[in-house]
Amino acid sequence: MKLEDIGYGDWQKEKVKELAADEACLARIVTVDREAYTVAGAAGFVPAEATGRLLYSAGSPEDLPCVGDWVVVAYLDGQKHAIIHDLVPRRTVLRRRAPGGRARYQPIAANVDVAYVVQSCDADFNLNRLDRCVVMATDGGITPKLLLTKCDLVAEAEVNRLIETVKRDHGIEVAAVSSVTAAGWDAFAKALERGVTYCLLGSSGVGKSTLLNRLLGSERLAVGSVREKDGKGRHTTTRRQLIALENGALFIDTPGMREVGMMAFGAGLEGSFQEIADGAGGCRYADCTHTVEEGCAILSMVAEGSLSQERYESYLKLLKESEHHEMTYLEKKTKDRAFGKMIKNYGRFNRKS
Repeated sequence: MKLEDIGYGDWQKEKVKELAADEACLARIVTVDREAYTVAGAAGFVPAEATGRLLYSAGSPEDLPCVGDWVVVAYLDGQKHAIIHDLVPRRTVLRRRAPGGRARYQPIAANVDVAYVVQSCDADFNLNRLDRCVVMATDGGITPKLLLTKCDLVAEAEVNRLIETVKRDHGIEVAAVSSVTAAGWDAFAKALERGVTYCLLGSSGVGKSTLLNRLLGSERLAVGSVREKDGKGRHTTTRRQLIALENGALFIDTPGMREVGMMAFGAGLEGSFQEIADGAGGCRYADCTHTVEEGCAILSMVAEGSLSQERYESYLKLLKESEHHEMTYLEKKTKDRAFGKMIKNYGRFNRKS
């Protein structure tokens, strides 16, 4: 197997030189199933495990290997197994808030070039969820695009309206396809480039595995049944994996996300709402919150109609969440304790009066 077939390029070459590693010991993680890995490299596809040193030195879940990572390995048992010794620095990373109370990131996939946000043209279409996914991708250095599915369920004029709205307000490319009529599939498939790593980003049951099966031309990925009550597919992907298409394009299939948890995505937020970042320079005050201030250029844009009310409200909501999660876990706990104490004292005061 050639490393170029699984996305090896100039970035990796430079980083491997910095690590003083041998290319023969370089591999890419193609599946992650809990703590079990499969890597692809000169020896083909082999199971792998991380060294205790690598696991022990990881300061957070974000430092652990994930699908798409390039790693330095040592082969054992006639190249039938591999030990992961080191991570090659990531060029891009897709991450979300880790489950639980701690304010930590959880890596979903690494070294992704393009993230297709998958939404259907019917009731699943949600601009707020699209904003969240675009911010997530942009923050990780990944190019976001939108893939509209089920375009056969609505009129062509409605599909065109959605495409124009997303292009105008979000400034990202949009592709529209239908699994029933095959509309748009040829154009979408031809746009996928050899050696480029893509991923599908969307909520559970949106049909990402179905899309990949169509691109693969076979039923390699399990697809859940459709629920009668809402017509949505059941989530079936439980592990993350990198798959090579026949034309050489690479796709990472990831479990769906019932909720896209925000964190401190400052750069990603600014890059995803570029029109607001650019317009803020015209505000009277440098620390303008874009909510009540006189001379706010953003409020003027909303009033004039050059910035939609929905887009503006989505920005404020995501900004508030991002600023909240920018606080450390300890700061949040301290704030929660102070709030609890205030409520308790308020209750005592009311009982006395």
